[in-house]
Amino acid sequence: MVRTRVLVVDDHRIFAESLAAALAAEPDVDVAAAGSGPAALRCLERAAGEGRRYDVLLVDADLGGRLPGVRPAVPVQEGDEEGLVDGISLVAGVRTAQPAVRIVVLAEKDDPRRAALALQAGASGWVAKDCSLSRLLTVIRGVLRDETHLPPALLTGVLKELTAARKHRTESEQLVESLTPREREVLRCMVAGLGRKAVAERLFLSPHTVRTHMQNVLGKLGVHSTLAAVALARRAGVGPADLGSAGRIVPEETNSA
Repeated sequence: MVRTRVLVVDDHRIFAESLAAALAAEPDVDVAAAGSGPAALRCLERAAGEGRRYDVLLVDADLGGRLPGVRPAVPVQEGDEEGLVDGISLVAGVRTAQPAVRIVVLAEKDDPRRAALALQAGASGWVAKDCSLSRLLTVIRGVLRDETHLPPALLTGVLKELTAARKHRTESEQLVESLTPREREVLRCMVAGLGRKAVAERLFLSPHTVRTHMQNVLGKLGVHSTLAAVALARRAGVGPADLGSAGRIVPEETNSA
């Protein structure tokens, strides 16, 4: 019998352990529970190292976390319990680190916007926490067949959110395309969280020149703060500058120059 390995991630311990126990009663399911994002990431990494990867992650949409600014959470270093990871950001981190893992988000209430964000992050399903065990098992087995599962009541709202997100992304991409190659380099540094002085050092420019570039970037993007520029850049798919091992900026691919 092929067994499905499931990891439940929820910071409400009683719920996590109760759900894990219910799933463990199924003859074809192996299940474990984790109480935080970092704990889940360690479980996934350890299981992968032992050659017994998890198949499905069940993640609490309201998983507790303190995230700096607007930057998405990333896998946290071993033992760093202060760098807590919220549910949807955990989805993105896991999909990047272990793309074969299928992820289902468990939610207290239906929320089209957050459900759309979860799908964009890489989730395959959004399920109410109060659904029946049989429904949850149906979703688990469905996502393993590459199906996407959403409550029918959420479909229209999620489609509207995804359509709007695509429109915003297209508009953002067009604005980013108006930047010069040097301004794009500066923008990537801003996405990486570098300040003016650090950008100047890494691009071998004067702080005054960097300030001018940053002002030009904000003007062309039609925003008034670095935070807004970074948010727009992320919508357009602009990633952070790769500082490389020597701390120097690694150029983008030629098609973005």
